[in-house]
Amino acid sequence: MLQERRTTNILLLIIAVPVMFIILKQLAFIFVPLFSSMFIALLFLPIMRWLNKRNVPKYVSVVIVLLIVFIAIKLGIELIQLTSREIVATKDGFLQNASVKLNQFTDYLETVFGLNVQINRNTFEEYIGQGSIATTLGVINNVLTRALMTTFFVVLWLVESINIQKLMNQTILKQERTSIKTFIKIEKDLITFIKVKFSVSLFTGIGIGLACYFFGVSFPLFWGLFAFLINFVQMVGSFISVILLAFFAFVEMDVYSTLLFFILTITAVQVLFGAILEPIFMGKSFSINVIAILIMLMFWGYIWGIAGLIMAIPITVFVKIIAEQFESTKIVATLLNGNKSAKNPLNITVK
Repeated sequence: MLQERRTTNILLLIIAVPVMFIILKQLAFIFVPLFSSMFIALLFLPIMRWLNKRNVPKYVSVVIVLLIVFIAIKLGIELIQLTSREIVATKDGFLQNASVKLNQFTDYLETVFGLNVQINRNTFEEYIGQGSIATTLGVINNVLTRALMTTFFVVLWLVESINIQKLMNQTILKQERTSIKTFIKIEKDLITFIKVKFSVSLFTGIGIGLACYFFGVSFPLFWGLFAFLINFVQMVGSFISVILLAFFAFVEMDVYSTLLFFILTITAVQVLFGAILEPIFMGKSFSINVIAILIMLMFWGYIWGIAGLIMAIPITVFVKIIAEQFESTKIVATLLNGNKSAKNPLNITVK
């Protein structure tokens, strides 16, 4: 009887897990803002507690937090507009230079290697003139919709209409003491992750901007800001930054030796901060298996796209901490852990 029940539970689990992931993918327009808002709310909870100790009403605290977020977003938008205005103004000249350079490059490939590559001179103009407008409007509409939904959920988290700690206590851990300590651990690791990621992205952006400035590449402020923002997209962001900037420099630079040194420089910046310093700083805070990170990046990237790539590591940390609290799921924590065995930082085991 017990064996039959166990077999049934395993079969139900095999069916339930794929169904759950299908639901997560199909309802991404709800779950992405929900999970994003939860991580954002966790970041601002220390501020909420600080204001609460000074007897500031909760609704006033929420307004203050939302003002901080609004000011940060506003400053970011203004900076993006400032740095991109000159690029838009010189778009036509850049496209013409790009067409000339690409045709020169194809002529070189044909002469030296015998490769016949045909590139339409008007490819860039046609794309930007027709398809990109509708695409841009669609992206803006999607971003605004998700931003509004995320803001709505952030408010619910902050006013404790949705209490994260109580939610874990009622649904997962079932023990108040365990849920409180687990929640504290999750909050601490999440804030540490954001600090490390922000610092690494900031210095990456500064390094890229300085490289553009010293090599004479136009718009160093824009490229530094772009590298800073795109670096939050795990793994993929650094490649996108190097490839786009290398192409831009290819159009601008006439001396290919200088172009080569520039590409090597920006690649070295990405490797130094992204592949060396970031893993070191992350490893001092929490240990996650590199293979597990790659798998989770591919998985959440497939489920939620760019948003999944950004949230993959925080979600993995969340899952790892929860798994460490149950005897039956410690094998999962062991697989995710970068060490040989999973350690329970809270010294609590939930049966």
